[in-house]
Amino acid sequence: EVYFKNLSKQKQKEVMEKNGNNHKLRVCVATCNRADYSKLAPIMFGIKAEPQFFELDVVVLGSHLIDDYGNTYRMIEQDDFDIHTRLHTIVRGEDEAAMVESVGLALVKLPDVLNRLKPDIMIVHGDRFDALALATSAALMNIRILHIEGGEVSGTIDDSIRHAITKLAHYHVCCTRSAEQHLIAMCEDHDRILLAGCPSYDKLLSAKNKDYMSIIHMWLGEDVKTRDYIVALQHPVTTDIKHSIKMFELTLDALISFNKRTLVLFPNVDAGDKEMVRVMRKKGIEHHPNFRAVKHVPFDQFIQLVAHAGCMIGNSSCGVREVGAFGTPVINLGTRQTGRETGENVLHVRDADTQDKILHALQLQFGKQYPCSKIYGDGNAVPRILKFLKSIDLKEPLQKKFCFPPVKDNISQDIDHILETQSALAVDLGGTNLRVAIVSMKGEIVKKYTQLNPKTYEDRLALILKMCVEAASEAVNVNCRILGVGISTGGRVNPREGIVLHSTKLIQEWSSVDLRTPISDALHLPVWVDNDGNCAALAERKFGHGKGIENFVTLITGTGIGGGIIHQHELIHGSSFCAAELGHIVVSLDGPECLCGSQGCIEAYASGIALQREAKKLHDDDLLLVEGMSMKEEEIVSAAHLIQAAKLGNTKAESILRTAGTALGLGVVNILHTVNPSLVILSGVLANHYVNAVKDVINRQALSSVKSVDVVVSNLADPALLGAASLVLDYTTRRIY
Repeated sequence: EVYFKNLSKQKQKEVMEKNGNNHKLRVCVATCNRADYSKLAPIMFGIKAEPQFFELDVVVLGSHLIDDYGNTYRMIEQDDFDIHTRLHTIVRGEDEAAMVESVGLALVKLPDVLNRLKPDIMIVHGDRFDALALATSAALMNIRILHIEGGEVSGTIDDSIRHAITKLAHYHVCCTRSAEQHLIAMCEDHDRILLAGCPSYDKLLSAKNKDYMSIIHMWLGEDVKTRDYIVALQHPVTTDIKHSIKMFELTLDALISFNKRTLVLFPNVDAGDKEMVRVMRKKGIEHHPNFRAVKHVPFDQFIQLVAHAGCMIGNSSCGVREVGAFGTPVINLGTRQTGRETGENVLHVRDADTQDKILHALQLQFGKQYPCSKIYGDGNAVPRILKFLKSIDLKEPLQKKFCFPPVKDNISQDIDHILETQSALAVDLGGTNLRVAIVSMKGEIVKKYTQLNPKTYEDRLALILKMCVEAASEAVNVNCRILGVGISTGGRVNPREGIVLHSTKLIQEWSSVDLRTPISDALHLPVWVDNDGNCAALAERKFGHGKGIENFVTLITGTGIGGGIIHQHELIHGSSFCAAELGHIVVSLDGPECLCGSQGCIEAYASGIALQREAKKLHDDDLLLVEGMSMKEEEIVSAAHLIQAAKLGNTKAESILRTAGTALGLGVVNILHTVNPSLVILSGVLANHYVNAVKDVINRQALSSVKSVDVVVSNLADPALLGAASLVLDYTTRRIY
């Protein structure tokens, strides 16, 4: 909706005039099976919704028209699409020859259909043998081809078919940046490649809130609960049919032993599919009380079934692609999807050669819940594809041009000169304020939102979600693609689970809090959480003085004292996630009491709270104010007053700051003697006041071998937000590249 609101009427008029006399683009969408229709249907709905720009012709062929596979053409009719032509193209058989004959039959029948329709462009999806026949026919008849999901990598003959269609196609819509890079490496014209995401994600990411229990009960029985059943979908591997059938037998045996209610879908039309059905019947799956065997489930209902399953098992691309949007655990068997990008919800069993191995995988995965993954789309694919279709100039030469450039190393995508910057949502939970920002890959804070941090858990979480949703919506307007959410918070954090274990006293009701799950579920984005000190170190590693430095330490000098340690380019968390609690290094056995309950910690001497405490003591004794200083009656004494007094010559204030600087310096010396970094970065509002004192203590107290360490003040304006963004940007770019 935002996309269409931003489209100017003038731009629409220019597109129409470019193709001459308000010519509508005649688009032929050919669908061969239930799987490709789930990807094509969102595009078809989009085309149908804009009759002023497009004419839609629908051609149905392949397994859609076979009773054994559920006569799935009916769901196209139920979606209120007019089917222009039905082509029976499947040759019955159980070997590879039947697939070849099916391709040949389609090639015989398609020319007459295309001659009658005379489309401007044909949309072809994926990597099935039926799609190869479509692309071959259209290319030889000089019809432009738009290929959906090119550039991806998987196993079996599908790879070869997919890449063959790529070479025949004139335009390409891909789902991931890796796929885009593969297409460029295959010498396809970069200007004719659109990185849009998977069209099915436009429906998936809005599907989980719908009523689902009636669907689960309809397909699996009234007694079944959410997360307590399995969806199984396995296809033959045409390059090794015997092994794939044996693997299917082992899978069914494991599922029978696992003893959970299971929905088994019939396999695709491929060589070996009939033998797999015979295996099902031989084992009595269709009559087993724990199993429901079906030929077809409508896509809208299938979404709900996998979204709320305890696990999905098999070798379908749906498992490694679409199911990640819900965080449902997946067991991917065999080599059929080798090379696919997957989320952390997928457990691969490459060599599924024993029942015990598959059973063990079920025990590991069943009932888990993973963060939602958006590797394959962000829910905005169809608007991008429609805009891309409108930009096609039919006056351009039909002949393809192949390019031989180096692979482009860019971090943003170019669609019609609209820059979509890869970005992160960064959240900073401070003692006073709650801040959310859109942060670009280069560390630019594109947009920032600030609210007072609520006092209760419920109010705080609700505000985080509200601010994140607002920021994610704004990201569309400023052309930013959000890759995930990073959260910086005080206290001890388990970053693996996204849980705040223990909070600081500055943030109430903030212990044993799972932040990852509710935020990931609400936003359909991966979420990372870490301690604010660790985030400051990550910010320095990516954007600040620590960039390219192998070993360094960051010390935050603010309300409290915290920090993070980078060793061999990686952040140290420790065995119980308590590493780098640098503010609680003890520098005196009988020093002032710290908020942690101990005595003599650095934080008890050098933090903003400690300086404020000492300033109050001086003020109560009328020893704080000197000539040039004044305070209003209601004004609260702070560390800033102590620093001001010292600058104006107050010897008592100077002594307190000197002691604080010495304590911080002794703590840094202990750090140098423990982890031996090459750089110490002081961050926070007090850093400039302490840097010289720290250097002096190092020169007096440190071993000669570590005195050469560099001590610098951070040049980052907002390390907490930049560090939270680094959690996302570092991880996602590693995964993609």
